[in-house]
Amino acid sequence: MRIAMLLLGLLIGFSLFADDGMWMPHQIADLDLGEQGFECDPDMLFRSDGRGLMNAVVKLSGATGAFVSPDGLILTNHHVAYRAIQRASDAQHDYLKDGLVATRAEEIQALGQMAYVLLGYEDVTAEIKAAVKDKMTYRQKYDAIDKAKKKLVKRAEQADADSRAEVADIYSGHYYYLFRYKRLLDIRIVLAPPEDLGRFGGEIDNWMWPRHTCDFTFLRAYVATDGTGAAYSPENVPYQPTSFLKIALDGNKNDDLNFVMGYPGRTYRNDTAKEMQQAIDYMAERSTLYTELMAFFEKAADSRDIEIKYAGTLRGLANAHKNYQAKMAGFVQHDVLAKIRQREEAFLTWAGQNQADAEAGRYERFLDDYQAAQNERRGLESLVSGYSAVPVLLSQAYTIYRTVKEREKPDIEREAGYQERNLIDIRQRIELADRSYDVAVDRAFFKYLLVRMFDANPARVPIALQQVVASKSEATVSDFVDALYDATRLQTAAERLKLLELNLKELRAISDPLLELAANIEEQLEEVRERDKALNQEKMELKEAVMAGMLRFDRMAPDANSTLRLAFGRVAGYSPRDAVFYTPFTTLTGLLEKDAGQEPFIVPEKMKELIAARDFGPYVDSEIGDVVTCLLNTTNTTGGNSGSPTLNAKGEIIGILFDGTYESVIGDYHYIPELQRSISVDIRYVLFVVEKYCGATWLLEELGMR
Repeated sequence: MRIAMLLLGLLIGFSLFADDGMWMPHQIADLDLGEQGFECDPDMLFRSDGRGLMNAVVKLSGATGAFVSPDGLILTNHHVAYRAIQRASDAQHDYLKDGLVATRAEEIQALGQMAYVLLGYEDVTAEIKAAVKDKMTYRQKYDAIDKAKKKLVKRAEQADADSRAEVADIYSGHYYYLFRYKRLLDIRIVLAPPEDLGRFGGEIDNWMWPRHTCDFTFLRAYVATDGTGAAYSPENVPYQPTSFLKIALDGNKNDDLNFVMGYPGRTYRNDTAKEMQQAIDYMAERSTLYTELMAFFEKAADSRDIEIKYAGTLRGLANAHKNYQAKMAGFVQHDVLAKIRQREEAFLTWAGQNQADAEAGRYERFLDDYQAAQNERRGLESLVSGYSAVPVLLSQAYTIYRTVKEREKPDIEREAGYQERNLIDIRQRIELADRSYDVAVDRAFFKYLLVRMFDANPARVPIALQQVVASKSEATVSDFVDALYDATRLQTAAERLKLLELNLKELRAISDPLLELAANIEEQLEEVRERDKALNQEKMELKEAVMAGMLRFDRMAPDANSTLRLAFGRVAGYSPRDAVFYTPFTTLTGLLEKDAGQEPFIVPEKMKELIAARDFGPYVDSEIGDVVTCLLNTTNTTGGNSGSPTLNAKGEIIGILFDGTYESVIGDYHYIPELQRSISVDIRYVLFVVEKYCGATWLLEELGMR
């Protein structure tokens, strides 16, 4: 009876939540959207001719944006553009603090930002799997698949000079898809609100509701006069997208249908319980580290210039720390591991009743075999886990050494990320590094990390650093690091770019101490990577077998993997705990209520005057009698969805997604419908700030609002 009930619960779970996922464009036809109240033709969501709604969505660096005008105007989040705004800022031109409002002629480079426009995608599963032969070892299979992917990418990119391609696996390698993008290299900042609006509430409000953050920025994509995605040039012209989204001022009501289109990063809902336990252990370890790193950088930022340089670093650490805290709390509060174990037990019961004995036995062996591979792989990760927080100059040295070393190989044999197609990205990372670090702070950070390693397990300290760490002497550490920084040639981007052009023999002949250290670290990492490849292939094959069975069991959404997805839901509040209920809208009245006169809750004086005058224009909500600032809906989203357009049933923008609630973060691992909520800034608040606060009426005209 118990097993039967577990199986029933799992079947109910799949049928109820089948539409509560992040779906690929080709899966949308199976979602019965018309029954959900959609007013746009599902066939118009994604089109091969580029004229669908989803075609207007662009992939940014780890995030999403959307074209909103025929002249390449992109709407995204302030926090998505934050690094670019920071790189353009200094104490004299503090665009983070003051914001930026630019006419077409005044737009400034969004350094480090690129945009990718999806041209199309195709199923290449047969081509990838044809490369694998039965008698191959796991390592041989890994190499065969890697080579097949690279060939497909090369073939796709040769057809178009400024295109980019990638092969993504879905359902743990049960399917493979080739995605083709047009890469736009010249992105410029058009309008960014001041930090007091664009980051109102700071880390205190991050992942929280109620929210009043006006988290938006306008960018613009430019191309060469022949339409190619060229690097920045004053001669470039605005990109003309095939599709762009329209804006609606109608707003939302409770239970209105919303949908979100974007590029969600990673989810882990199809992971095993033991995988999730390992994730919990990792997040606990990282949380401790991030707390200490934040304290270090906050103390080190003793001037506005340094504070600006490390603003993005601090924001990233704080965001990840709070995200991990929320997930760990969610695992405990909702007993997620027990639910996943029940799911696994129910699936094995179903498999035993519905599959051939041999296949059912394969599923049953999966959990033990998979866990053995996972444990060994985790052991390899522990050898290098300390490398995730490294001084900038050491990271730059490693990038240079690794790139030069990989360039000694034929292009198709190089590690992913170091082929000729990646060199423009590598050069950009090297060139822009100086805008996000200070040499003195970097030197102090290196010393801090080595001292922190005094109490670490020696096996988790890089071999190249074990001797200095074993000394447990701060004086020894200080002398060691000072010797590196005093003698290195890597302190300017110009010099680093020169070194990147050398061959390996020439590079080693320089005898730069940071490069030598990077070379020693790479020797250890290369050994780990080589061992990891076979284990990773074994792990994927084991999991793919179970995914194949589960897909026969019932329909399930694939985990997110930074490819284009659609998620839909409804406007709704929620109850995070006993006797508390949150409504789905916040307003300018609430913004004033939070004003504390000090960071991160400062309402600018001009905004106070506008609110006092009730100068709301067409942006006031007729039912609420105020400007709605942010809204909640039940859409499934995660990191990478930041900047995604939130649309109404007609496919018009009514908001820009920028966050999730603290209670919904566990949704990356387990869906809890009553708590799954995404947060968007209401588009009327955005336009209110654009017109009334920033005075950028020309931008409204471009958006078709006048």
